[in-house]
Amino acid sequence: MLERARELWNRSSERQPHYSAGLASDTHPRYTIHMRLHAASARSGVNRTQSVLRFSLAATLAYVAVTFAAGLRAHSLALLSEAGHNASDFLALLLSFAAVYFQSRPAGSSKTFGYQRAGVLAAFLNAATLIVISIWIAIEALHRLSAPVTVQPRLMMVVAAAGVVMNGVIAALLWRVARDVNLRSAFLHMAGDTLSTAAVIAGGAGILLTGRNWIDPALSLLIAALILWTSMDIVRETLNILLEGTPRGTSLTEIRSSMGAVEGVVNVHDLHVWSLGSNSSALACHVTIADIPPSESACILAQLNQVLKERFHISHTTIQFEHIGCVELEVCVVPMEEMARGHGHRHGRVH
Repeated sequence: MLERARELWNRSSERQPHYSAGLASDTHPRYTIHMRLHAASARSGVNRTQSVLRFSLAATLAYVAVTFAAGLRAHSLALLSEAGHNASDFLALLLSFAAVYFQSRPAGSSKTFGYQRAGVLAAFLNAATLIVISIWIAIEALHRLSAPVTVQPRLMMVVAAAGVVMNGVIAALLWRVARDVNLRSAFLHMAGDTLSTAAVIAGGAGILLTGRNWIDPALSLLIAALILWTSMDIVRETLNILLEGTPRGTSLTEIRSSMGAVEGVVNVHDLHVWSLGSNSSALACHVTIADIPPSESACILAQLNQVLKERFHISHTTIQFEHIGCVELEVCVVPMEEMARGHGHRHGRVH
C-alpha cells in the first residue's frame, strides 16, 4: 500500500508541479513556471478572442451613432434607450478587450497568480454600469408615460431591424469564445440587446397599427427590467469572487468529507476555498494526521491533491499537516532543552 501511494505521489508531482503544502507555498517558483506555461498555451485562443472583440467594438460604435441620430429624429425613447444601452455595450466590450489582454500576461514575482481577476473586475464594472443605465431608462420612461411624445414608428422599426442583425451576429461570436465571467458578461450585454431591439420592432409595429404612443415608454420599462435582471446575476458572481467567497456550486462540507475519507487523514479544519479567477479555484486548510515520517505524509498529500483535482477541479492547494500528539501553543514548538537531549519529535510540513 505504501509503495502504491509513493508511486502515486511521483506521478502527481510530474503532472502537477505546483502542488505544495505549507503556509508560504503561494510564491513557489514552480507554480509561477506552471502559470507561464499555461499562459503560453492559451495565446492562440486569446488572439481569436481579441479579433472577435475588435470586430464587435467597431460594429457597436457605428450602431450607437446611427441609433442615437435616429432616436432624436423619431422622438423615440426606446431608440434613445437602445443607443444608451449600446454605448454601455461598447464600454463593456472595451473593458473586456483590456481584461483579455491582462489575463493573457504571465504570472511573475510581483503577481504570482497572474492577472486572473482582471476579467472579473471588468465584468463587475460592466454590470454596475448597466444597472445605472437601467435605472435612468426607467425614470425617463415613467416621465413619458405621464406625458407621451409622438414617435415615428417606421424609422424605429428600420433601425431596430439593423440592430437585431448586428447584435445577433456579435452575440453568436461572443458565445463561441465566452469561457469566463468577463466574456460571459459581454455576451449577456449583446444577447440582451438583441432581445430588446427585437422588442423595439414589435413596439414600432404596435404604434403604427394603434397609434398609441405610450407603447414606446412602456417598452422602455421592459428593456430596463431586462437589463437590470441580467446585470444583477453578474454583479453577485463577481462580487463573490472579488470578496473571496466560496465559489458558486462548491460545498465545503463535501470537500471536507472527501478529504477526510483519504487513508491517514484524521481531521480537516481551517478549510478555505476561494476563486483566483472565474475559472480557477484555490484551497488552503490544516489536516491532522498521525505522527509519521515525512515520506509517508507526502503520500497522503498526493492522494489529497488527486481528490481535489479530480472531484472538485481545484488545482492550487496549500495544505499544512498537524500531527496527533504534537503539543501546540500557536505552532508546534519543541523546547530547546528537549532538543538538546535528543528529543525525537517530528512535525510534518511537506514541501
